[in-house]
Amino acid sequence: MPPRRARRPARPAVRRPLLRAVLAAALLVCGTAAGTVYVTARAQDGGGPAVSSAASSSVSPSASASTAPGADVEEASVEPVAVPEVDHDALLATALAGVPVEDGAAFSVAVLDVGSGDAAVYGGGRFETASIVKMDILAALLLQAQDAGRGLTAQETAYAAPMIRDSDNTAATALWKAIGQAGGLDAANKRFGLTETEGGYGLYWGLTRTTAADQLVLLRQVFGDDEESELSGASRTYVRRLMGQVAVGQDWGVSAAAAADGSTDSSGVRFALKNGWLPRTATGLWVINSVGRVTVDGRDYLVAVVSHGNTTKAKGIALVEAAARAGVSVFSS
Repeated sequence: MPPRRARRPARPAVRRPLLRAVLAAALLVCGTAAGTVYVTARAQDGGGPAVSSAASSSVSPSASASTAPGADVEEASVEPVAVPEVDHDALLATALAGVPVEDGAAFSVAVLDVGSGDAAVYGGGRFETASIVKMDILAALLLQAQDAGRGLTAQETAYAAPMIRDSDNTAATALWKAIGQAGGLDAANKRFGLTETEGGYGLYWGLTRTTAADQLVLLRQVFGDDEESELSGASRTYVRRLMGQVAVGQDWGVSAAAAADGSTDSSGVRFALKNGWLPRTATGLWVINSVGRVTVDGRDYLVAVVSHGNTTKAKGIALVEAAARAGVSVFSS
């Protein structure tokens, strides 16, 4: 049970004769006005902010007029003004309105401003993960290792690094088997808090289906702290490091939203990501996805963009990058 905070000694009342006189005079002058009486006063020493208070229209003129200068006057209580809630989802939709999308293509975006905790989501429905599931596979492997009270084996480490850095499919298949395929992934994701992600059937890990919102939840497991993540600090650091070292040529996607001025996070990198790209055999259309963390002007953002129905890989990448930039702009502009 946490210790009780020591009660602060009561602060002695400070009498402000001049201020009371000003208030009384203001009430005397304004008390007969119909409706609400507004009084603005500043602390006598000039160091405090102006205080605006509204007196009820029920105050009678006689009561106000009978208050002599110098008499005690109760200071009106000031109620906090409600700040209108910002609809970040609506702002995100507006920001994405100018992003060109091919006929038949679809995408979804989820963004979190790490500093404020504010988030926004655009679009719904499930999308095939392609290779972004490799981040999920590694997170599930690390969680299983934690449960067993062990670190990764030399063989698991030998697979994990190329799976994330180079998006190696052979390594991904080996670790997919190691975690128990879809059953192992789904069990880990349940603990991570993902609710709309379902592992691919058989060895088709790339056909795992997910949502942008779920990928944001997973990113918080990787880039969050001890209180919000099932992964240990060492496990999170390991995944982050690999995602910050992706191979040249695979560093497109959400990285487009990172600061052009080169600002970095505390680990010295501008972005950490995992991308996925997959041409569907039946249609020839491309699945293009990107998830990760970017730093803009010293502020960190978690970004997930998923898409399908792109006619080419290049057009899908352009869509994802434009969506990532628009998403971050909602919080950074």
